[in-house]
Amino acid sequence: MQTFVAEVDRITNLTHDVREIELRLLEPTAIDFQPGQFISFDIAVEGKPRPVTRAYSIASPPSRPDRITLVFNRVDHGPGSTYLFSLKGGDRVHFKGPAGTFRLKDDGTRDLLFVATGTGIAPLRAMIWTKLEQGSPRAITLFWGLRSQRDLYYQQELADLSKTYSHFRFVTTLSKPEPGWTGSVGRVTGLVTEQIQSVANLAVYLCGNGGMIKEVTAALNAKGLCPIYREKWYDGEPDAG
Repeated sequence: MQTFVAEVDRITNLTHDVREIELRLLEPTAIDFQPGQFISFDIAVEGKPRPVTRAYSIASPPSRPDRITLVFNRVDHGPGSTYLFSLKGGDRVHFKGPAGTFRLKDDGTRDLLFVATGTGIAPLRAMIWTKLEQGSPRAITLFWGLRSQRDLYYQQELADLSKTYSHFRFVTTLSKPEPGWTGSVGRVTGLVTEQIQSVANLAVYLCGNGGMIKEVTAALNAKGLCPIYREKWYDGEPDAG
């Protein structure tokens, strides 16, 4: 993998524990990657003889090769989380990449279903933006599971995309909403079971915790056979993107 030097150009707190940073490439000045891939940081940890490696999926599309966006959550005492949350605007970082086999595939004329939990939205966001930018006419659906209202982010962005692109729709469901929530309630598996009637012309991308991936895969397999691409992810310290 290639080593890159970048500068922290923008920091955005998306929720109480989720942050987005935009890195501007310095050396080299651009990165060639496929939507869904990740980069990795080698982080020094006190008491350990060697740095630990933490990987984070790129949340932005390849159409802006001079910049990449990362989305990550705070993990107490997590080396990756501690490092990324310590960064400030103008800081320089070193990372390696791109890597990973979870990426957009050529599925012909199949419609696309993306299913995420938590920060598993990161690689799927890159994929969705890419397909929309390419002008693909295929129907694109995103089901995203979060916990409660304070965990919501990217909702306005997704709403704007659904207005601009009539073939894109999204549903965010909350597993433990607070009073006042009028949207979908429950786990994303329920959305798949209720709203996906046929998989005959579908390609599916799953990114999130292992339980979701297992349940959604089973729910889809019960409806028939279709390509399903998976990336196990969790709101903790990832060992891979």
